[in-house]
Amino acid sequence: MSTYKIDAAHSEITFKVKHLMITNVTGSFTKFDATMESAAADFSDAKISFEADVNSISTNNADRDGHLKSDDFFAAEKFPTIKFKSTSFNSNGGSDYTLTGDLTIRDVTKSVSFPVEYGGTATDPYGQVKSGFEIAGKFNRSEFGLTWSAVTEAGGVMVSDEVKLHLSVQMIKQA
Repeated sequence: MSTYKIDAAHSEITFKVKHLMITNVTGSFTKFDATMESAAADFSDAKISFEADVNSISTNNADRDGHLKSDDFFAAEKFPTIKFKSTSFNSNGGSDYTLTGDLTIRDVTKSVSFPVEYGGTATDPYGQVKSGFEIAGKFNRSEFGLTWSAVTEAGGVMVSDEVKLHLSVQMIKQA
């Protein structure tokens, strides 16, 4: 069994949400941690856990970040961590996988599945063995208690329910 830890300096966790249903607002989490355990060379038996610090959310706007940390959205004071624990990591052939697991936001846990592209494994100049993964997917924020909404003068939706995720992750094989 090999253990891998996330290389935070070479990984990013981003999300996009439609605003006024006409453009996307992009945000990220700057503090996060992940561990993967796998014995199989193709990672088909991988067990993955991930946590993001809600207080590290950044949308390049301090007022919006504050609103996202408030009870209207993440309630960061009560629920400071977003958590994910895998239940399966299935190969779809080639470099394509499906990652399924339990995502916990606020006090709600739901099973989610995301497509994953395995980018390969390489050894860096310092002798560290790293494996790269691109994870893209979406979920409905209201299913996790992120229900704040507002309506425009014309009756349009201010913030979409759909959240698009994109994670670019390098995992370092531990000695």
